[in-house]
Amino acid sequence: MAVDVGGTTLKGGLVGRDGTPLYVERRATPRAEGPERVIAAISAFVTDLSRRRTSGGLEPVAVGLAVPGLVTATHAVFSAAIGWRDVPVEAFTEVDLPVALGHDVRSAGEAELAYGGGSGDVLYLPIGTGIAGAVVLSGSLYGGATGWAGQIGHIPVRPDGLPCACGQHGCLAAYASASAIAARCGESSAADVVARVLAGDAAAVAVWNEAVEALSLALATYTLLLDPALVVIGGGLSLAGDTLIAPLRDRLAALLTFRRPPALRVSALGVHAGLLGAGLLGWRAQEAHWQPISR
Repeated sequence: MAVDVGGTTLKGGLVGRDGTPLYVERRATPRAEGPERVIAAISAFVTDLSRRRTSGGLEPVAVGLAVPGLVTATHAVFSAAIGWRDVPVEAFTEVDLPVALGHDVRSAGEAELAYGGGSGDVLYLPIGTGIAGAVVLSGSLYGGATGWAGQIGHIPVRPDGLPCACGQHGCLAAYASASAIAARCGESSAADVVARVLAGDAAAVAVWNEAVEALSLALATYTLLLDPALVVIGGGLSLAGDTLIAPLRDRLAALLTFRRPPALRVSALGVHAGLLGAGLLGWRAQEAHWQPISR
């Protein structure tokens, strides 16, 4: 079983060992009702998935949970998008199966490496309710000293700018996350904003341009520090395609005046990257559970 927890949507399903999605379901994340309600919704989702069987009659053998924010193997430490703090992995499931907890973006980055063709030095950047990055260096995911590397969404692109849910001001996520773009235009989704941009709506175009500028500033900083060969844009905002990628590519090139920018493309896995990453977590939990104990 795999559950990818987003600030807007819970994506869950059954994932085969080879990464094939065998069943996929989406549910709304009850974020407005508070973190305890979100935790309960995740647990109920896992319980419902545990009762599912594949068309061949196979049943789930483990659980992989990919959640946002700061995460360890045992706790969801903090999420600005959802508001929880120090949630133990046991709180997310009542099912008696091996379970693995991981960071949503790093898990999606692992799936991109395994199934999407990304390798070498890559930044995988899903943009949805929030923004974080999976940092890939020399073909391996880099977690940093505490395992929390990649929180690019909280880089201040405008130090005196808009407030962010994390408590800072001017964060990238406050300007360029799908949720921020929608809220700033008074829409329910970033897709509605994209439609207005394509129709030439001046207010939507202004918000979109600010989002592109914020993203280009953050990516220019990242590029100058870590020199990626490729930046892969994922998450819901990647569905905007060239409406996002074309101006972002141009603006990033203009900021990097003395060097070539990295290649920029949309994720090959689309919005399923996080779900497939959660599936990898689940299979890892199953393998660890059945590993023989040496004496």
